[in-house]
Amino acid sequence: MRQPRVWAPAAKRVQVHFDGRTLDMTAAEGGWWAAPEDAAQAEADYSFLIDDGDPLPDPRSPWQPYGVHGPSRMVDHAAFRWRDANFQARPLASAVVYELHTGTFTPEGTFEGAIAKLDHLVELGVTHVELMPVCEFPGRRGWGYDGVDLFAPHHAYGGPLGLKRLVDACHARGLGVLLDVVYNHLGPSGNYLARYGPYFTARHHTPWGEALNLDGPGSDEVRRLLCDNAKMWLRDYHMDGLRLDAIHSLFDQSATHFLEQLSAEIEELSAHLGRRLVLIAESDLNDPRVVRPRECGGYGFDAQWSDDFHHALHASLTGERNGYYRGFGTLGAIAKALRHAYVYDGQYAPHRKRRYGRSTTGLPASRFLAYLQNHDQVGNRAQGERLGHLISDGRLRAGVALLLLSPFPPMLFQGEEFAASTPFQFFTEHEEELGRAITRGRQREFAAFGWEEASIPDPQDAATFERSKLRWEEAQSARGASIFNWYRSLIRLRRLFPSLADARMDRVSTLLDEDQQWLTMRRGPVYLLCNFAGEPRRVPLAIPEAVLLLASTEGVKIGPKDIEVPAEAAAVVADGRETETEAWRREQRNV
Repeated sequence: MRQPRVWAPAAKRVQVHFDGRTLDMTAAEGGWWAAPEDAAQAEADYSFLIDDGDPLPDPRSPWQPYGVHGPSRMVDHAAFRWRDANFQARPLASAVVYELHTGTFTPEGTFEGAIAKLDHLVELGVTHVELMPVCEFPGRRGWGYDGVDLFAPHHAYGGPLGLKRLVDACHARGLGVLLDVVYNHLGPSGNYLARYGPYFTARHHTPWGEALNLDGPGSDEVRRLLCDNAKMWLRDYHMDGLRLDAIHSLFDQSATHFLEQLSAEIEELSAHLGRRLVLIAESDLNDPRVVRPRECGGYGFDAQWSDDFHHALHASLTGERNGYYRGFGTLGAIAKALRHAYVYDGQYAPHRKRRYGRSTTGLPASRFLAYLQNHDQVGNRAQGERLGHLISDGRLRAGVALLLLSPFPPMLFQGEEFAASTPFQFFTEHEEELGRAITRGRQREFAAFGWEEASIPDPQDAATFERSKLRWEEAQSARGASIFNWYRSLIRLRRLFPSLADARMDRVSTLLDEDQQWLTMRRGPVYLLCNFAGEPRRVPLAIPEAVLLLASTEGVKIGPKDIEVPAEAAAVVADGRETETEAWRREQRNV
């Protein structure tokens, strides 16, 4: 267990307070200060004092049992007995990712409470759980994107021990674990980093205020803090990968970008641990450099979220065209997203009022995670409506089929697999004045979508949080079970046919009719037919020995030269001469 150390390059005196004593720390090289040898004790609380100021939490605090303003606590990571020595997460190319928020996933809202629902995810066919941010943030409830103690699992979720038990339980069931981390900003409450050193810079600004200092004086230690944090989650908590929030707000003009440095260090850690570790980015840039290898001038990330895929499907399914959905809404946009990941890869984007993006040529589809819903796209609506609140079940099933049979690793958002009726709204627990400021900020943000101010739930109201909790009894309802079976069957189909695991986007074929509102996608011997119109459509498609594998509703008719698809429905058809087709039919008979 490490001795308490802290980087405070401008301080003249630094002290550590623990066990009722306040001791002077010793200045070391590079602006670091070291505590006396007897200051490190397992489960011991401690604080730092800078130039005789108030006690502050450790910037690298491993545990904040009393919240963001309280003392830190030491953790002996070697004390936990892991049971996952032989576990290896699946490659992203064959992944089905499930994003969840610990506080609303179960009634308990804790790490250990989530363990009870892991078998449900295994039955669905999930391979990876992606946890929304879990580092210490203000209050007991929140999304986690305003965290301030990057190394400390949130106390209300169960702290370090609870998180380790959850990860160990996931691995015991064959589930990899990805963690969402936020390195582009820290929350406003409990953020004491600036008291220690030049962690922030006025040279760059983010939507949340000053940016972290990644390229100015003192930035070496700031970068070191973030890289060490990433490695801690992967090493000490056995995470299998990280998802980095909004990397477009990481401003770095260094010759070696921070993201490139991070990917190189994680690759080295992966070799040392002998485990596959992955990095996934959220990027608003449509820049394939993020996922190109470092040897080719890229940042070397394994994958990134694909917003264009989401926007194309959402706009067509719902008819929404406001905000960033401008420029989407055609079946042609869906077809392009299926074949290129980016809809905008150099064209003029109406929402941005400029040319935007760059071609993904040469990259595999496995570098882009696709989704119909996620915490942003649901939670950043005024009422937190899920897609199932906005469209018919028929259109929803068609969208799900496009997602799960696409060439991209699919990601689901908690509860969508049983069409959860609960919204996912934005909730916080801040001091009163700060809470009001956040509410006003969200009202301004929603103006671009034309949503009424009065319709926005109060993030500070505990009822907003309670409304967002999943109701697991809905998974057993007739509708919930039917939607669940549709998801599960498509995931099984995805695993059975090798062509559905092919990550080469140039092997995806599409055919569509904008006027008739139907779209087909072919991947090897498998054809997906989607009819978004309000009446049946005959889709011109001739398949030798065509076999209907799955249909979202009854009434699909296969003819010699076309296939009739009912209104707002999807059908999966395959060439009956393929061995996988017969294997699927045998499996369905057994079911």
